[in-house]
Amino acid sequence: MFDLYALPTSFPKYQDAIKIANPYEKVKYLEIAFKEDINDSRFIPYIQLHEFESLILSKPQELELEYFDHSKSIEKLIKLLDSKNGNAELINDNPETAPSKRIIELIPEYNKVSAGADIAGIIGIDYLKKNCKHFNNWTEKLICKP
Repeated sequence: MFDLYALPTSFPKYQDAIKIANPYEKVKYLEIAFKEDINDSRFIPYIQLHEFESLILSKPQELELEYFDHSKSIEKLIKLLDSKNGNAELINDNPETAPSKRIIELIPEYNKVSAGADIAGIIGIDYLKKNCKHFNNWTEKLICKP
């Protein structure tokens, strides 16, 4: 899993991809370029829109389990999600407004490594798949179907 946010400029076809405005089209283009670069049929690329914390922001109220003293800040994250019509994958990759930056601005104690993984586990794969279209598309590719 790579994050679209701060993807290295040396990434395959990166310079072409930055010209694509639609984030879903951009990430798909980069994943195809990545797959071509690896050149192995078993490789299933995934680039997270826009970073891992997008998954956390799909259900920001779960942050309250770890950061119970930040309910007002979490309410702001819920409003942010509402402003994107519930689509956390559209919370952008600008250095000031990337998903992790938004969380850390409101919850400075947020720990990407431990709390991020814990909160994603609490949210659960089914919820993430239902509410994060690109993430769901990738997980569907991973499922072996007869």
